[in-house]
Amino acid sequence: MSRIKATFTNLRDQKKKALVTYLVVGDPDIKTTLDLMEVMVSKGADILELGISFSDPMAEGPTIQRAHERALENKTTLSDALDLVIQFRKKDSVTPIVFMGYMNPFEAMGAEDFCSRASKSGVDGILLVDMPPEESQDFTKATLANDLDLIRLIAPTTDENRIRKICSGSSGYIYYISLKGVTGARQFDVKEVESKVKSIKSITDIPVVIGFGIKDADSVISVKDLAEGIVVGSALVDLIAEGKNQISDKVSKKIEELSSALLRE
Repeated sequence: MSRIKATFTNLRDQKKKALVTYLVVGDPDIKTTLDLMEVMVSKGADILELGISFSDPMAEGPTIQRAHERALENKTTLSDALDLVIQFRKKDSVTPIVFMGYMNPFEAMGAEDFCSRASKSGVDGILLVDMPPEESQDFTKATLANDLDLIRLIAPTTDENRIRKICSGSSGYIYYISLKGVTGARQFDVKEVESKVKSIKSITDIPVVIGFGIKDADSVISVKDLAEGIVVGSALVDLIAEGKNQISDKVSKKIEELSSALLRE
């Protein structure tokens, strides 16, 4: 059983929801990224999404765009991210890690080479924002060969036929985008999210997590019962950008707030 599947199975048995947290590898530096990964898990994160820096992160709002820029200024590469996971796995062999990014860096390494290295390094899944099912044959084949989950996004505007196609080529979890726009946007319609997630769950048994616009306890509480988990990214990346010596403390407090909200009745 994959780490991702095991995590969702364990959480379901405990009647809990998954807290998926996002940060960009190399923002502000590799050592801090590793430290924050460990802090996030210690405070309640169930799955770590690691953003792989790219020069044109089209789905991201200003907060995460700037994080990509900072990581690129540090010359952070996809190989650096794989080495980071190797370091993390020396202490943590349980927490799932997902690489989230855009096709170019992964294609540059090659689907077979990347997926082989990722699996050996301890990566559990990949989510490529700009890789539609029609263009993912190489990665689909390579992820299957290397026991990696291929996670996909579903948007509010995705119709039922398209949802079926996306779900048929997905594993691990489905990432539902809770609003139209980019990461870090401020509001979503809870009733609309509920309706769409119900539609997705009528089509697939793959766990669904909700992301975009979730930044605090109130937003967590508003959607936590609609799916198997929630994703928080921009709110954490904002704290990292503020941070300096207080990054770890700020992120720690935010994760505690979010994980406590997930447990609230």
